[in-house]
Amino acid sequence: MTASNAYRGFRTAGTRLTEEPLAHLDFHRSSLLGESIHGIHAFDKAHAVMLTEVGILPRATGRAILAALRRMESEGMEEARAHADGGMHSGEHYLIQTLGEAVGGRLHIGRSSGDLIEVARRVTFRAHVHRLLDALAAVRGVLLDLATVHRDSVMPGYTHGQHAQPTTFAHWCTMFEEVFARDAARLLSFHERLNRSPAGAAILTGSDFPLDRQRTSDLLGFDAPLSHTMDAILSHDLEMEYACVLAVLAQTLGRLADDLFLWSTTEFAMVELPDRYCGTSSIMPQKKNPDGLEDMKALAAQSLGFLVTVFAAEKGPTGFPIMERRNSQAVLWDLGRGLAVRLETLAPLLTDLQVRTARMLALAGANWAQATDLAAAIVRHAGLDWRSAHQVVGVFVRQCLQADIAPSAARSGDLDRAAATLGVAPPALSDADFAAAMDPTEFVRRRTMLGAPGPVAVLREVASARGRLAGDAAALAAHRARVEEAAGRLEAAIDAVLAP
Repeated sequence: MTASNAYRGFRTAGTRLTEEPLAHLDFHRSSLLGESIHGIHAFDKAHAVMLTEVGILPRATGRAILAALRRMESEGMEEARAHADGGMHSGEHYLIQTLGEAVGGRLHIGRSSGDLIEVARRVTFRAHVHRLLDALAAVRGVLLDLATVHRDSVMPGYTHGQHAQPTTFAHWCTMFEEVFARDAARLLSFHERLNRSPAGAAILTGSDFPLDRQRTSDLLGFDAPLSHTMDAILSHDLEMEYACVLAVLAQTLGRLADDLFLWSTTEFAMVELPDRYCGTSSIMPQKKNPDGLEDMKALAAQSLGFLVTVFAAEKGPTGFPIMERRNSQAVLWDLGRGLAVRLETLAPLLTDLQVRTARMLALAGANWAQATDLAAAIVRHAGLDWRSAHQVVGVFVRQCLQADIAPSAARSGDLDRAAATLGVAPPALSDADFAAAMDPTEFVRRRTMLGAPGPVAVLREVASARGRLAGDAAALAAHRARVEEAAGRLEAAIDAVLAP
């Protein structure tokens, strides 16, 4: 067949089918591929190189195909493929339209829509994972910077929505760095299973052509080919794992946004967001709404719906769910991109966040959050057992609340009266010991053990976390280098085929 711009592909009416698909069932349109077109294009080139190198394609045919794919790039690859249409097979469409079926129709030898879309799916996921790891590294770095600056910024910690014990803003920052570090570890672990090549597996049995799957894998930057052709195409636990990894990351992001959202309210007033992350009201001119945080929380909620979509798509016997995966890949691509955008937004938000340290300190000491250390002082200085000391302090706090005595106004004698209520000998703490036990700043400074909020402990944690972050950055750099080196090898291999 000669070249023809009228070629519309193997799925048109007149071959196996007699009718064109309904418009909403025409899944094979280039406009539906989004950024995965880059993975498809790379696979077209790598497959053509491999077919030529192993002699499946005559060298002249391989040269013609690869030269045409290079021309496509000079015309604008995405535009050229959109014009050729054919969805994932737009490369073949373009080649047949420009070179004829006798040449262009050979590109698909030994290949299926199955491995074609699965390669593109993995390449797209890989790009998203790299972007997410980059964004996570930036957020983690900012959190560690904030922890260094705010190691003395005392604030209340919360359990059950109530003041629990004094901590620091730095302790909160390093907590989230720890969680985001685990998110990064999950992504890096996932990357090990993701970066395996399904190329050459076709639709489940591979091919009787002597394909070099290792060569195609190397040219596409994968670590190795998947070792089982049916598993490569028809097992999709990878998508379910990715959905879980992304959903957990989204919940981390949503929890951090929830904290800042709460703390930015008028009642808490512990932080204030930069205006560019906020909106206002059409009727209430005084409003400053934390829209950026609400957007992060919304994505966290949406990710749970995506999780169900991905899992439900895989319900069925092996080889039955096929078209449903288009929904899975679409929501996973959306979630990967969406999370990256929010994380890239979070780093500058945290950098420019106004932290109201005076307000935090005032709240830290205003609601008896330091009472744990008052019980400890009784044990230490009066020799009472812990449970009895705990009970004495519980009565002391209740009596002070009933008498409208603020923590700053309470005295050692109030504690002695509480002990007497229980028939316990008065602790008789000195004024200095009582004051030290009731000071939220000293409460924090006394906590120097591993993982504690004391400034000394926090700085140790920051140093350790920076080392861990550097290791993750090195791992990402190595993954990226492999992809970039593979792209270079692919272009060099094309040059070798095209050489006279």
